[in-house]
Amino acid sequence: MQRRQWLKVAGAAAASLSWPVQAQQPWPARTIRLVVPFPAGSSPDLIARVVAEPLSHALGQTIVVENRPGAGGNIGTGLVAKAAPDGYTLLFTIQGPLVTAPLLSRSLPYDPVRQLAPVSLVATSPNVLVVSPQLGAKTLADFVRIARERKGQLNYGSVGNGSASHLAMELFKARAGIDLAHVPYQGFPQIVNAILAGEVQAAFMVPGIAMGQVRAGKLVALGVTTAGRSAALPELPSFAELGYPGFEAISWQAVLAPAGTPKPVIDRLSRELVRIIKSDEVRAKMLAQYFTAAGTAPQALAQLMKSERENWGRVIKAAGVQPE
Repeated sequence: MQRRQWLKVAGAAAASLSWPVQAQQPWPARTIRLVVPFPAGSSPDLIARVVAEPLSHALGQTIVVENRPGAGGNIGTGLVAKAAPDGYTLLFTIQGPLVTAPLLSRSLPYDPVRQLAPVSLVATSPNVLVVSPQLGAKTLADFVRIARERKGQLNYGSVGNGSASHLAMELFKARAGIDLAHVPYQGFPQIVNAILAGEVQAAFMVPGIAMGQVRAGKLVALGVTTAGRSAALPELPSFAELGYPGFEAISWQAVLAPAGTPKPVIDRLSRELVRIIKSDEVRAKMLAQYFTAAGTAPQALAQLMKSERENWGRVIKAAGVQPE
């Protein structure tokens, strides 16, 4: 009797010890959420869907793109930052919630350094400096000359305090020694209307909005903010070649996971993403949206985030941009 009881106890103990091992299924074993903290149809949403389908095939699981817009991307980013670090909730976002939001928000509901793990940089895109045809500027040198002649009389539009369109112009103002007043708007379509109405004379804009207006003759494009000519817009000169070496103000998109996500999961995601992003098909789809495919190791994305926070932190301080 005692022996039978001992065997029963020993068997139960063995079963309890083996349960965690049996319960650990290979990742991924179910549907993955790819959270985009911006509306459907936005640039990050479009690029997220470009990579989601081939990534789903590579992993053998469904990937659901879930839009969680609000507060400039901070709501959806906070959701992922607080999600279980199990590889089933991922973030696809732009640089704003990762770089400038921590510098400009007094009550950010997440910490991108402590609560998010970089996976891969996905794509980069230039900003395009556009001006009103009525301004009479055909080149960047023309624009700088006119701005100096009309010091304090010109306005520029942006999509909000601390946005890429705002900080890029503040950086250029400092480099070129010009003075323009900042007028924030809700979005790029509103900026286009403001330029056409003469409320503002210039803006840094995303190519997807800007180039249609440029080709229609409603706006004049003066250059792009990449270090060299952009593969997405090779016809436009870079600011560096126009006399502003080192000037760079790119938009970028990346995939991250909640901090604490197992390293093998992060590593596999990064490998698959890099392979997919560098494929001819995906590169072509990104170029059609004015994005250049990237694809990096997690460490490279972490370094980019660090350097961007340092660079834009200096611009914010020098320009006196105040937290909201």
